[in-house]
Amino acid sequence: MNLSVAFKAGIAVNIIFIIIETAYGFLSDSMALVSDAGHNFSDVLGLSFSWIAFLISRHKPTYRFTYGFRRSTILAALLNSLLLLGAVGFIVYENIIRINKPFDVNSSNVIIIASIGIVVNGFTAWLFINNRHDLNIRSAFLHFLSDAMVSLGVVIAGVLIFFTGAHWIDTMVSFLIIIFILYSTYRLLIDSLNLALDAVPDNIDSREVREFFMNLPEVCDIHDLHIWAMSTTETALTVHLATCKPTDMKFMNMVQEQLHQKFGLDHTTIQIEYGESDCECKTNC
Repeated sequence: MNLSVAFKAGIAVNIIFIIIETAYGFLSDSMALVSDAGHNFSDVLGLSFSWIAFLISRHKPTYRFTYGFRRSTILAALLNSLLLLGAVGFIVYENIIRINKPFDVNSSNVIIIASIGIVVNGFTAWLFINNRHDLNIRSAFLHFLSDAMVSLGVVIAGVLIFFTGAHWIDTMVSFLIIIFILYSTYRLLIDSLNLALDAVPDNIDSREVREFFMNLPEVCDIHDLHIWAMSTTETALTVHLATCKPTDMKFMNMVQEQLHQKFGLDHTTIQIEYGESDCECKTNC
């Protein structure tokens, strides 16, 4: 399925469901449903930003933005984490103000609406199942797959309330959802901050890359090795290779092909330094 179509379908279906779930959550006096709706809303906003970033990242480079706009996908991930924190704040506030207030949860509505949520979130995750090689898309897939699990938890809470009449279960499930969202937000926030600060992406071990260079018979030393994310799908590398013997373009092409095959690195810039030099590189790190 075309990614743009998948984004549109996922956003449209979830917005309709969020409106219904929020309305029934307040009508049924169920903060578990409202919490689930808040979580879904933050994910829809995140999906919207991911879609916008996906569209922007496809624009060609300009004289000012020579890398293009690929990095917008990283900024979208960072913004998504902040939105999730905002959703948590709303849910916590709603739970606090009702602690000392009597409430009667309509468990039947909770079960029905949350069951629909499993279908909606499962369908949205399915829309992106074939594009999980893209970290940005994989994030959306995992978010909605986890949302389906959260909705399942709400269904279980509704069933327990229906058979036991223990309405406090609704509040307990709401706080469990909060913990789940905070855990997801923490991971998303840390990962997006790392990429924004040009950390080496998690799927690449810089020590293995360094070892690969040092094992090349032509190379006697390396310095200024830098690996960073250009986007959530593309990684760049620059390095200075001090060689013990003359090399040519055939060697350069071989190294770049190996970097692609072993580490998935496509944007590589390699500077060859043959022979001894009396002056050290000023930017050596």
